[in-house]
Amino acid sequence: MSGRVCDMAIVGGGLSGGLIALALARHRPEMRVRLIESGPMLGGNHRWSWFDTDLSPDGQALMARFRKMTWDDGYAIHFPDLKRELDANYLSLTSEDFAAALKRELAPETTLTGKEVTSLSADAVHLADGETITARSVIDCRGFAPTSHLNGGWQVFMGRHVHTHEPHGVTKPIIMDACVDQVAPAGNGSAYRFVYVLPLGAHDVFVEDTYYADRHDLDRSALSGRIDQYCRQHGLEGDPVSFETGVLPVITGGNFRAYQKATRIPGVTLAGGRGGFVHPLTSYTLPIAVNVALAIAQDADLPGEQLSAKIEAKARKHWSAMSFYRALGRMLFIGAAPEDRFRIFERFYGLPEPLIERFYAGQSTLADKVRTLSGKPPIPIWRGVHALLSNSPPLTPSHLKDTQ
Repeated sequence: MSGRVCDMAIVGGGLSGGLIALALARHRPEMRVRLIESGPMLGGNHRWSWFDTDLSPDGQALMARFRKMTWDDGYAIHFPDLKRELDANYLSLTSEDFAAALKRELAPETTLTGKEVTSLSADAVHLADGETITARSVIDCRGFAPTSHLNGGWQVFMGRHVHTHEPHGVTKPIIMDACVDQVAPAGNGSAYRFVYVLPLGAHDVFVEDTYYADRHDLDRSALSGRIDQYCRQHGLEGDPVSFETGVLPVITGGNFRAYQKATRIPGVTLAGGRGGFVHPLTSYTLPIAVNVALAIAQDADLPGEQLSAKIEAKARKHWSAMSFYRALGRMLFIGAAPEDRFRIFERFYGLPEPLIERFYAGQSTLADKVRTLSGKPPIPIWRGVHALLSNSPPLTPSHLKDTQ
């Protein structure tokens, strides 16, 4: 016996860490794994959504372990000059169902919740209660680390599950309803605003108010009031069941190698948002997290330093592949006047549906990129050129604020 507590220790029981643990349980059941979460339950308080076309067959097989909402009749988008229904299947997973599936699928000794981590090394995780968990390899999935090495803006949102007094009549998800006031809450600077609506049942609906904002500020009172207003206007009044809030980075540029150097812990593998595995424009993470989880399970026998180096190289390849989406982000935040930012998405959603599907999956072809940028531009050409040659503000801690 080696004396190690486990073969692999995963720090952070959110989406990325949980999927890695599940992939290991499915593909390498003989491995001893510890999934360490500082909060009281895995997954936190979130909802993750994705399109059926985002995942490979292996990815779909991994996600089959979870109870989730599925809409097989497509989704809708609403803009002032464009209302459209698209055919792709849409899926959504709550953190409660995420945690329940992991509890069912993972060995009882795998999960440790309520455990604050004080430090990591290539072969150990040190906890605030004095316990040390030794491992052959350590994975850090603690979320995006604000940094001066990357530039961009923020996706700020509040979602509310409402039990309506009357049947709400919404039959399919509305991914973007931009027919709303485009003025950002005070303190957020300029923003592109839309409302996201998911029908959960005849009397249940999830309504989320979302902003692509210049600043990180999360004004709970303002966003809650705007959800109230939207629900009144659309006949969605009822009793609140639950709510969630979030602030996600929208990455438009920066020095990724410098970011990796600043966040690197020798021999520790960085995954999830901390590792740079995000869609820089949409902030969708689930399809990418699934792919990384499967890659780690495939290489789980590698020593910690080798696994860390391999996943770090994968992150650099992902960064390179996402350059087109970062450029579009600069056009959104820098090129478009605040009141016209919605026009970029309005024009995009008028493009062919297969192109839209590949965009969300982060798999746009060269032809897709040419088609997206060709035709009548939604912003003046000179502003677009200026945006492509400019940098957004750094994603630094000085921007972080959560207003109660």
